[in-house]
Amino acid sequence: MIFRRLAAYLLVFMLLCCPLPAQASDYPPPLSYSNAELKAQDFSGQNLQSAEFSNANLELTNFAGADLRGTIFSASVMTQANLHGANFTYGMLDQVNLTGADLSDAILTETILLRSTFENTNISGADFSDAILDGAQVKELCAKASGVNSQTGVTTRDSLGCR
Repeated sequence: MIFRRLAAYLLVFMLLCCPLPAQASDYPPPLSYSNAELKAQDFSGQNLQSAEFSNANLELTNFAGADLRGTIFSASVMTQANLHGANFTYGMLDQVNLTGADLSDAILTETILLRSTFENTNISGADFSDAILDGAQVKELCAKASGVNSQTGVTTRDSLGCR
């Protein structure tokens, strides 16, 4: 009994005095473009998983076919951006200005889109399954929803729960 207690104290002492070295992650740290001026940049086809574009100017930026899963775009300007076929799964596009943007064939499953603007936005074939939108956004998007997403096979109207 005394031996176990002594061994436990010794183990605690060694861990406190000589901590184990931290393991390096297999993944690089996420990219951060917060508050950046990225007007008309080309990110098409790139893997930008978990990147951060909060409060960035992304007007006319090309994200066509990009892997944007888990990426944060909170409060960014994405007017007239090309987002065709981009995958935004688990992303945050809250308070984003998407006026005139092309979201056709994009995947927005389980994406937070609260208070974002969709005026003159092309959503043909976009998949909004389980996305978080407010009632006014759903009503606006259902009025122009059409098409089937080429990757998920889900119709835009069904993904929005349109009647």
